[in-house]
Amino acid sequence: MFKNIVETQRNFYLSGATRSYGFRKQALTKLKKAIISNEALLAEALKKDLNKSPGESFLCEIGMVLEEISFHQKHLRNWMKERRIKPSMAQLPGRCFISPEPYGVVLIMAPWNYPINLCFVPLIGAISAGNTAVIKPSAYASATSSVIAKIIAETFPPDYVRVVEGGRQENSALLDEQFDYIFFTGSPEVGRVVMAAAAKKLTPVTLELGGKSPVIVDETANIRLAAKRTAFGKLLNAGQTCIAPDYLLIHEKVKENFVKEFAKALEEFLSEGNMAQMCAIINEKHYERLKELMAGENILLGGKCDDARRFIEPTLVDGVTPDSPIMKEEIFGPILPVISYQEFEECIAYIRSLPKALALYLFSENPRTQRKVLDTFSFGGGCINDTIMHFANSRMPFGGVGNSGMGSYHGKRSFDTFTHYRSVLRQSTRFDIPLRYMPYTEAKLKLIRKVLR
Repeated sequence: MFKNIVETQRNFYLSGATRSYGFRKQALTKLKKAIISNEALLAEALKKDLNKSPGESFLCEIGMVLEEISFHQKHLRNWMKERRIKPSMAQLPGRCFISPEPYGVVLIMAPWNYPINLCFVPLIGAISAGNTAVIKPSAYASATSSVIAKIIAETFPPDYVRVVEGGRQENSALLDEQFDYIFFTGSPEVGRVVMAAAAKKLTPVTLELGGKSPVIVDETANIRLAAKRTAFGKLLNAGQTCIAPDYLLIHEKVKENFVKEFAKALEEFLSEGNMAQMCAIINEKHYERLKELMAGENILLGGKCDDARRFIEPTLVDGVTPDSPIMKEEIFGPILPVISYQEFEECIAYIRSLPKALALYLFSENPRTQRKVLDTFSFGGGCINDTIMHFANSRMPFGGVGNSGMGSYHGKRSFDTFTHYRSVLRQSTRFDIPLRYMPYTEAKLKLIRKVLR
C-alpha cells in the first residue's frame, strides 16, 4: 500500500542528499519558519481537537518544538563530527574513530494527546541525524493531523518527509513496510503490536509508552506546593498526558490538608469555576471509559461531567484499593485516586507490584527519603517536589523503561536515537606488525601476553 512512498524515500536517502550539515541545517530552518508562520492554524486545530487554550498550546506544544529546533541548530555541527578514540595495543599503529551515520528511512508514529509536540520533536531528531521520514499522525486528532500534513507538504518534498493520514488500516499497512527505524509514541498495548511488526523485519525501535505514574507525598512535604504542583500535572491537557500523575500515595497525617490545598489550587487555576481553559476528553470512547472508572467510587472532590462537550471536572477519588477498576489501567484523564499510607514501606510494596512507570514524583523535604526513592524504584524519569517539568529540557533525555518504553529522545539524545554510530579502524600500510598472524609459537604467545596484559 505504501511501498512506493518508502522506495522513493530510500532512493532519495541513497542519493546522499540528506547527509551534509548544510542540508540538515537548512531543513531545520525551513521547519522552524513553517511552524512559526502556521502557529495560529496549529493553535486553532488544537482548540478544535482538544479544546486546548492558546496558552497551553504554546506552552506544551508549539513553544517546546521551536525550542527543540533551536537547540539542534546550535549543536548539530558538533554532533555530526567523527570522534577520535584511543586505539588499543592490538590496533597500533592504526587510528580509531566513531563515525555517525543516519539509519535511512524512518517511520514516526505520533499520538493524539500532544499531536504537535510528539510529532515534530522526533522529526527534528530524524532530520538532524540525516534521515528521510514518513510521519503518521493520529486520526483521533484529525484537525491537527490535517494541519501537520499541510505544513510538511508545503515545506519538504515528499521523497524527503511525507505525512500519511488515516487510522488503524494505515498504521497496519505502514508497519508492513521495510523501514530502517521506527519511533512510536502511544500505549503499551499498541507498542507491543509495533514491536512485534518491527521484529519480523529486525527493525530497531524506540517506544515511548506510558503506565501508572505515582505521586508520593510524605509527612515532611510542603503541602501547599505539593497540592498545587500535583494539580498542575493532573489538569494539564485534562490529564491526557503520558507522564501525568496517575495516583497519589500520601501519608495519612497530611492527607486532609492536601485535599484542602488541592481544592484551593483548583480555585486559583479555574477562577470562579470557569472551566473554559480545561481541555476536553479526546472522543466519546475515552470519555465514557473515564466515567465508568469513576462509577461507584468515593468522590472527595469534583466528579461532575458535561456530556455535551466531553468535559470531566478535576476529581479526587478516595478509598481505592489495588483491586479497584481505576487502579487496573492508566487513567489518562483528570481523575486522581488517593491512597493513604502510614509507613513508607507500603509505598515501596505497592509501586513495585506494578509495571515500571514512565514517571515518578516525590514531594518530601527529607534528603534520606529522596535518596531512598532514587535507589529503590526504576522509572523513566521524574521530579522531586514537582511534576511534569522534567520533560521540559532539551538537555535531559526523555523515555521509559520496561512496560513504559525503551529508548529516549530530546536534544542530543534525539540525534543519537536516529543515528547509527560506526566504530572504524583506519590502519597504517607503512608497516605490518606480525604478532597477530599464524603460526602462534610459544615465543610469539609469550610476547602477546606481555603486550596485552
